[in-house]
Amino acid sequence: MANEPGGPPPAATLMALREECNRFLNGHGYRRAGDFLAMIPADVEMDRYGQGGVVAAFEQEVARLLGKEAALFVPSGTMAQQTTLRVHADRHGRRGVVFHPHCHLDWHEERGYERLHHLHGLPAGRLGVPLTLEDLEQVAEPPAALLLELPQRNLGGTLPSWDALVAQTQWARTRGAAVHMDGARLWEALPFYERSASQVAALFDTVYVSFYKGLGGIAGSAVAGPAELVAEIAQWRTRHGGRLVALWPYAAAARSALAQRLSKMPQYYAHARAVAGALEGLPGVEVTPNPPVSPMMHVLLPGTAGDLATRAAVLAAREHVWTFAQPFASDSPHRQRIEFSVGDATLGCAPSEVRRWLAELAGLPPGA
Repeated sequence: MANEPGGPPPAATLMALREECNRFLNGHGYRRAGDFLAMIPADVEMDRYGQGGVVAAFEQEVARLLGKEAALFVPSGTMAQQTTLRVHADRHGRRGVVFHPHCHLDWHEERGYERLHHLHGLPAGRLGVPLTLEDLEQVAEPPAALLLELPQRNLGGTLPSWDALVAQTQWARTRGAAVHMDGARLWEALPFYERSASQVAALFDTVYVSFYKGLGGIAGSAVAGPAELVAEIAQWRTRHGGRLVALWPYAAAARSALAQRLSKMPQYYAHARAVAGALEGLPGVEVTPNPPVSPMMHVLLPGTAGDLATRAAVLAAREHVWTFAQPFASDSPHRQRIEFSVGDATLGCAPSEVRRWLAELAGLPPGA
């Protein structure tokens, strides 16, 4: 591995090592273009500008699955959520949206809700801590909508209890606000709640779901809710440039991913808990939340980002296993946070192996 003395391996070196690996720890593993294209049936019926074909059939399927009157396929979750909240705001005659300060909408979307739709964020709760009913009760301004992310990615896949979730949605209704779910990973929340997707979705006016996060499709999302409201969101999809001439490759791959992996969520969840249990007692290694409440978690490791990359490269070269070459975030220069999602690839890794690999990434001696 050619790299500067004392520095992490160059990106090109890391990518070359990844190509040589035959085992992968995170999610569904490293997949090439052909793997994604294989998810599209050869006889798929094409749409035109989102009308007909597999897109229309899949929208009906998603609406039934979520127990909603209608669903709309949207190329990106960013587009789906901003347009949905815009419609809620226009209908309620209010511009404020209540959300947790660490939600995806505020952290990863360049505040498009504000710049494009003139919505106002009303953050409730504290960074790093899950939202509570008490946090919501501190919001004085009547909002247009409450957005709840299930599970919450930036907090390691945390979820409120069922009773807490019900209470939070009821808080919004008593204030005349819509309730919207950021359900990018809703599928991963179902084993924890021991309820169907439609049972969870019934608490919400509108639900956004992703077909690549957790499921492993190429791209794409859907919004489900009342037919009249979904029709209005469809107009905003057009205004955002999301009414592509052909959505069928994304919808067909999404449909395959949903059929292939939705039933595996309990298996992913059980394996996540087993892995978290295996990591207990590793010095300087922390799992959050612990135990996991979804098939994802954050793992905090001691060391710099360069240390992590170097150790991951050594492990990949020696055992042909790809772990984590870069952090999700750095809590400090000497503490790295990695986002660990459990999927098909992870199922092929025994918890004892994961413990050994993460111990090495943490710089611990063999046998720790």
